[in-house]
Amino acid sequence: MGEWPGAVPEVLAEIDAGTARIVATLEELSDEDMRAPSALPGWTRGHVATHVARNADSLWNLLEWARTGVRIPQYPSMEARNADLEEGAGRGVKELVRDVRETAERFSGQAAALPPEAREVTVEAMAGFSHPAWYTAYRRWHEVEAHHADLAAGYGPARWPGAYVQWALPATMADLEALPEGLRGGLNGHRLLATETGDAADLGGGAGAPQIHGSARAMLGWLTGRSSGEGLVRRPEGPLPVPPPWPQAPARF
Repeated sequence: MGEWPGAVPEVLAEIDAGTARIVATLEELSDEDMRAPSALPGWTRGHVATHVARNADSLWNLLEWARTGVRIPQYPSMEARNADLEEGAGRGVKELVRDVRETAERFSGQAAALPPEAREVTVEAMAGFSHPAWYTAYRRWHEVEAHHADLAAGYGPARWPGAYVQWALPATMADLEALPEGLRGGLNGHRLLATETGDAADLGGGAGAPQIHGSARAMLGWLTGRSSGEGLVRRPEGPLPVPPPWPQAPARF
C-alpha cells in the first residue's frame, strides 16, 4: 500500500480504540440520560453522540474526494449539518450507539484503504482551511477524544491516552503560535509551558511575559476547553485567561 506520512496507521488504531471507549460509555447510559445536558452549552448527550457519527460521515466525504478527485464538501452546508444534528439528537441510546459504531467503521475502512496517490490530495475543512487527505485521521482523533469528554459521563482529560496528549498538545501549541495576535484571545502575550515534557508556546509577550505552567494533560484539557485549568499555575499570580475557540487551523499546512 505504500508508506503513510507520519504515524497515520497508529493514529487509526488509536481512533478505533477511542471509538470503542465512546461506545462503552454510551452503552452504560439510558434513553433518559441521552436527553440530559452534555458539557457543551445547548447540547444534550444525544447531540454529542449524533455529532460524533455525523463527523465520521463528513470526514469520509473528504477521503472520498481524495480518492475520486471529485470535490465533495465536508458538509453540504452549516444549515444541513445543524439540521442533521437536531434530527438525530432525540434518538434512543441503542440507535445512537449503532450510528456511532457503524459510521466510525465506515470512516476507518475508507481511511485504511485510501490509495497512496490519494493521501496527499488537498481537501478542505468546512472551517475553510485546507490540508492533505491523510491529516483527516488526526482531525478525527481530536473529535473522538474531545467529544467523549463532552458526554459528561465520567471520561475527561485525565483519561485521555498518553499518545493523544503527546501529539495533541504540541500540535495545539503550534497552531496557537501561528494565530494572528487578534485571534489568540486572552492568551496573547503569555508563555505556556508543560513542565514534564517541555512543550511550550510563546504567544508574543517577550522575555517578561507572564507564564502559565502545569502538566501536559492539564494544559491540553484547558486549551481545548475541556477543563477550567485545574492544575495550572500563572506567574505572576492571577486568574487564567480564556483560551480562544478550539481547534484552530493546523499551522503546518
